[in-house]
Amino acid sequence: MRSQSYNLVSLIVAGIILTAASFGCKGSGVGMFGPVDESAEAAKIVAEANVELNKNKQVYRENEGDEEKEGKRVQLRKALEADDKEQVRKVTTEIIQLIDEGSDNGQNAVDKIQQARDMQINPDYQEYLRLKEEALKKQLEAFGKYRQAAQALRENYDPQNTDQRDKVKAVFEERSESYREIMEKARDHSSQANELYKEVMRRQASTQ
Repeated sequence: MRSQSYNLVSLIVAGIILTAASFGCKGSGVGMFGPVDESAEAAKIVAEANVELNKNKQVYRENEGDEEKEGKRVQLRKALEADDKEQVRKVTTEIIQLIDEGSDNGQNAVDKIQQARDMQINPDYQEYLRLKEEALKKQLEAFGKYRQAAQALRENYDPQNTDQRDKVKAVFEERSESYREIMEKARDHSSQANELYKEVMRRQASTQ
């Protein structure tokens, strides 16, 4: 699941950055999605959203880990396997901080995309941004589920109380699974947006 979660945020970021760059160099005339009114100006706002999304790449790296550094998710799993209450509390506190940071960044990006969508832009670009916005909203929903799971562990985990320990771990797994399922839905929205972008590129290439 680590690589899937990390690839999701990379997919969202890469798609929006590419579109913003394309519109940014077209000016106010004809852009990647055909005739435009304020699409070039909207792309500048999308570029600001990209800044927030790029911040979340680091947030994901901290949580999911990579080849160079062990992530918080792995650290938490090891702490649970060792029944280390203090380490569980420490890591879940750090996870909650990361989630809060990622949620703030994500909401800022959503606000920017909504601002761009309120401008006079052509229908294809409007639909592309709508799908990206839906993907980010799902991501924020997933963050909320994961935060609930981490908070429940931080507040209630007690390895000395077997029944409570098992119950809390079960709740954590349930909410973590919900997090993963919602992230898959976010990826679906983002993939639809990317397919739309490719279709527009094919359309434009066929008319040249």
